[in-house]
Amino acid sequence: MLHSKQLGIKHSQAKRKIVRAGRRAGKTVLAADDAVDRFLSGRRVLYGVPTQEQVDAFWYEVNRALAEPIEAGIFYRNQTRHIIELPNTRQRIRAKTAWDADSLRGDYADYLILDEYQLMKENAWNEVGAPMLLDNNGDVLFIYTKRRGKHHSNELFRKAELDETGRWETFVFSSHDNPYISEEALGDIIGDMTQLAYRAEILAEDIEDDPRALWKREDIEVNRRNTFPDLVRIVVGVDPQSTTGQTGIVIVGAAKIGDDEHYFVLEDATPPSGVSPEHWGSSVVAAYNHNNADRIIGEVNHGGDMVENVIRNVEGGNSVSYSSVRASRGKATRAEPVSALYERGLVHHIGEFDELETEMCNWVPGESSWSPNRVDALVWAITALKSEKEPEFQIQQLAVEL
Repeated sequence: MLHSKQLGIKHSQAKRKIVRAGRRAGKTVLAADDAVDRFLSGRRVLYGVPTQEQVDAFWYEVNRALAEPIEAGIFYRNQTRHIIELPNTRQRIRAKTAWDADSLRGDYADYLILDEYQLMKENAWNEVGAPMLLDNNGDVLFIYTKRRGKHHSNELFRKAELDETGRWETFVFSSHDNPYISEEALGDIIGDMTQLAYRAEILAEDIEDDPRALWKREDIEVNRRNTFPDLVRIVVGVDPQSTTGQTGIVIVGAAKIGDDEHYFVLEDATPPSGVSPEHWGSSVVAAYNHNNADRIIGEVNHGGDMVENVIRNVEGGNSVSYSSVRASRGKATRAEPVSALYERGLVHHIGEFDELETEMCNWVPGESSWSPNRVDALVWAITALKSEKEPEFQIQQLAVEL
């Protein structure tokens, strides 16, 4: 049974509907229920989603709803191709994996559902999805979870909000709007998330970057890269969690390009909040080995020797090179020289790091009530690389290379 927010979306008469929903808010059930009703009314329905696991979840709900007529032989079902159809007609439901234009090609529909749209490429819609609706003036339902920063799913939602023709309609519902979800389980999940992740993925809020933050989204975007040159040094920055929050783990490399040293953010290996020290220690060592790093840089203000002890006591931890750093100045003072490097175009993100970049563009020194653990790890890593030429803080050697 659909809850009230789902029913409002299903019964909307708009031809273009876009839904921003929280995790476990009931997106798949909504899509399946809507697809079945459209199919029973004679429509040709195509459901596209990025992964096979998501196809399976949708397919389970559709088969449960249509079990009786399928068993009675009224509808034909192809389990391999995920098709249910009325024989000798164009009336059909099909579910398939789709993440870009090419994966969506080869079919048509008069009702298209693009689920987890934030994980698809934009051309899945504008090159293939939209044209396939032309024959019968079809309808489309977009369902997505907020991606922070500039993203085509967010831009489409904003465009739809500005529509005055009635052709588009936007909807927002949070995980809390689902009355069938366990409040106890939801509370546990919330306890494991950052505040920003909670607002985006549970409350389904549209979080805009804070203009007072030290980093600007455009500085990150314009210098983003897909590849990087040979790196002369690679370090793993570690900022341990205190009583709350996450242990930030960010990997950065350095290379000389022309007269300047450039820094390349290779990976954000930060584990979820609330994990055990053994878990995050293993994540640090795995990041060190995976990136062929030269050294781990661990911040020791809160934990003393704890960071090194944790790392040394996990598998492979005795073979890493480790140094500690102790903060003698505030977070903002440490972060400002690094943000200046971004402004000068000397720092490049290799790919997208959504959680890290959201922290960077939303943390306001002296104002934000949450700890920017990923940002701290990034700052420690870049400052350590930079300090070899321009010492700005002391690195205390706690171990020799083994």
